[in-house]
Amino acid sequence: MSGTSGRSTRTDGPSARTEKETANVVWSGSWVTERLGVELVGDGTPGGDGELRELLGLALRRNPKRAHLLVSNVLGKHVPQKPSVVYGTGFELGRRVHALLGDAAARRAVVLGYAETATGLGHAVADGLGVAPYLHSTRRPVEGVARAGGFEESHSHATSHLLLPEDPDLLAGDRGQAGARVDTDAPLVLVDDEFSTGNTVLNTIRALHERYPRSRYVIVALMDMRSPADRGRLTEFAAEIGARVDLVARGSGTVTLPEGVLEKGQALVTAHESQPGAPTAHEAAGAPGPRAHGAAGPRPCTRVDLRWPAGVPDGGRHGFTPAHRAVLEPALPAMAARIAEALGDARRVLILGFEELMYAPLRLGTALEERTDAEVRYSTTTRSPVLAVDDPGYAIRTRLVFPAHDDPADGPGDRYAYNVAGAGFDAVVLAVDSAADTPELHAPDGLLAQLAAHTGHVLLAVVPSYVPSRPHPHASERQEPPMLPEPLRGPAFSSYAPDEVGWLLQDLSGTELEAPTEEREEAIQSGGAHYAESLPVEYQPSAQYQELFKAALELSAARVARAVGTVTETVLAERAPRPVLVSLARAGTPVGVLMRRWARHRHGIDLPHYAVSIVRGRGIDANALRWLAAHHDPADVVFVDGWTGKGAITRELSAALAEFDGFNPEIAVLADPGGCVRTYGTREDFLIPSACLNSTVSGLISRTVLRSDLVGPEDFHGAKFYRELADTDVSGHFLDTVAAHFGEVVDAVDAEVKELLAADRAPTWEGWAAVERISEEYGIHDVNLVKPGVGETTRVLLRRVPWKILAQRGAGADLEHIRLLAEQRGVPVEEVDGLPYTCVGLIHPKYTRGATGADGKAVESK
Repeated sequence: MSGTSGRSTRTDGPSARTEKETANVVWSGSWVTERLGVELVGDGTPGGDGELRELLGLALRRNPKRAHLLVSNVLGKHVPQKPSVVYGTGFELGRRVHALLGDAAARRAVVLGYAETATGLGHAVADGLGVAPYLHSTRRPVEGVARAGGFEESHSHATSHLLLPEDPDLLAGDRGQAGARVDTDAPLVLVDDEFSTGNTVLNTIRALHERYPRSRYVIVALMDMRSPADRGRLTEFAAEIGARVDLVARGSGTVTLPEGVLEKGQALVTAHESQPGAPTAHEAAGAPGPRAHGAAGPRPCTRVDLRWPAGVPDGGRHGFTPAHRAVLEPALPAMAARIAEALGDARRVLILGFEELMYAPLRLGTALEERTDAEVRYSTTTRSPVLAVDDPGYAIRTRLVFPAHDDPADGPGDRYAYNVAGAGFDAVVLAVDSAADTPELHAPDGLLAQLAAHTGHVLLAVVPSYVPSRPHPHASERQEPPMLPEPLRGPAFSSYAPDEVGWLLQDLSGTELEAPTEEREEAIQSGGAHYAESLPVEYQPSAQYQELFKAALELSAARVARAVGTVTETVLAERAPRPVLVSLARAGTPVGVLMRRWARHRHGIDLPHYAVSIVRGRGIDANALRWLAAHHDPADVVFVDGWTGKGAITRELSAALAEFDGFNPEIAVLADPGGCVRTYGTREDFLIPSACLNSTVSGLISRTVLRSDLVGPEDFHGAKFYRELADTDVSGHFLDTVAAHFGEVVDAVDAEVKELLAADRAPTWEGWAAVERISEEYGIHDVNLVKPGVGETTRVLLRRVPWKILAQRGAGADLEHIRLLAEQRGVPVEEVDGLPYTCVGLIHPKYTRGATGADGKAVESK
């Protein structure tokens, strides 16, 4: 059906003002108009010129195809604006499209937005339309996602657009049916910030119409700025393809361009940039200049844990459905509350998005407006270079220049943030997706440092980059896996700060799980229960033992710091650019936190860090792996543990990961006395003070629990948070004491890492051989009851029923706490020669409560 042409409807929102009201305000396009003769002319309606100037300003850019830039005041790209105004403008356009189409057609519509400037606008239009799925074009290719199309934008600074829907049938408009039958009655709504020549949109329609022909298209733009010559093209185009094409715009007018404006504009840009004494870009005004390469070092920022709902895409790059919207909307207030709490008493706040990531920060901004009395504004960074002139009659007053930080496919280059510096923001919340949370972002000349120079408080909110599932021949038939919860964080779960670690566990704090040590041992050894089905009663250290811990920490803190630095630098060298630390709860968690602190101290990098459960004989938490794969590249995941004994967990992890694609089964540990791994801080068997205690040095978190009546097939493994032990918690003290030595061990770490990276670090499995020998020599005949190393021996004394302790003859201070614990439990310590470990703990073999200990006395629950 051939249709109508270019019918342009305009909405008159609350921001419209009469010319009289704006007569005394300097228009942000006057500087360009005065110098180049470029003018904006309204559509002839009363107040049209004034409204046009309210909506648009002018700037100049170094672009060989178009010198001028129409700068929108309601788009949220170059000019900070209230989030509610930006979102409300797009939403209202969506409501108008719904009214134009009618309920039946609106229910079948698909919305397509344009990268990068209209990704948020298009999403808001889709929200206003009500039930439409949304897709935006992208300049970021994604491995494994097939292209459903692409096109060029002739006048843009970066021209290539890709269409990468996760559901290959999305653009067919045939939702709910198997296969790829095109629904010709499903309108396609195309959204851009500006409709000028119309070339980009019409070329898109032409390309998509060949593949997915349909009877109706609606073009939506903030501004209809076609010249009189271009206005007739829409009617001709509709007739050419045999479809109806409508246009809905927020405002309309034309741009008058004098002859030679392109050359004059380029000359003006060059002249302004070369003026002596022109402010440099990093000084936030005027022409671009050299960036300051951070003599002051990396600037810290506050990381805000949004707890973005699992399974909800970060935007429309791969499609965003009404089902996604239904999950996101109720989650927004809580995310805004977390931001508001981190902002404290900030009174003027900017939510700054990142290139194509416009919608997520926009919605966080609208929710924050409702949550706080602070003045909230919103804008985003961009690829587009625009001249900055600090003049009230010019739309781009200041600019920040910083290196790209998302490893773009077209290589490194400069990126920009406009009208941020000098705008009086006392806090900036930078929202990026996890693919852009890279070392470049945190570098001395990166965006975070640039922002820190112009505001008192910088917050970083990272939205997990959505990873599409594998393509399916019938996407509409695909059953999505249930959504997993976001990680637990302190202080609600654990005494660690929320940014130190996210626990991929479920909270079982209200469940009675503890059993006397002797009862657990008997059940475990008789085969009646698995050790992970219950918890030992938490050991409460005596005053003497607590003093011993403190002394041991003071004695070994520098040694631990050196091992932390060595293993972290090795990981950064071999798993760059930005590893994701995943510690094996719970012994690995303090080590993961320390590695994260080292990376931040030494390099200004905030590494993501999570804790997951792995259970000997049962494997790793598969749901935790599924969550990680949905939020990060599995190849970036580095598993972290405290130490190795005989290598049982190393083998367990390797076997468990054989069923999962992309994960590297190697473990990075602080100490590897057993020679079980190739990434370690040291292979010496020494006292790591976190091994001396249980939950009180591990964020008050218990061992992990895996029991079928508590952990279902779609649940994370469980653990308890011992809030009641807060008075004896030394988790923070341990971390702070070790981290205080980071500065003094840097040189030693650098030398060690250089040597290690050049060395043969292949596992020797020396420890495993020793354990097998000891098991036979002492008549145990079960390697699981032989626990080698200081850490594992400590665990035997704290959690199991020990039989005897083998100690390397002459071992000194590293064993003082072992000797004290052994004395308290009546366990003999036998000094031996030729032990490859400092000590080995032997669990009582074939234990029952009637069994005798080494002293011939019955071992019973006391």
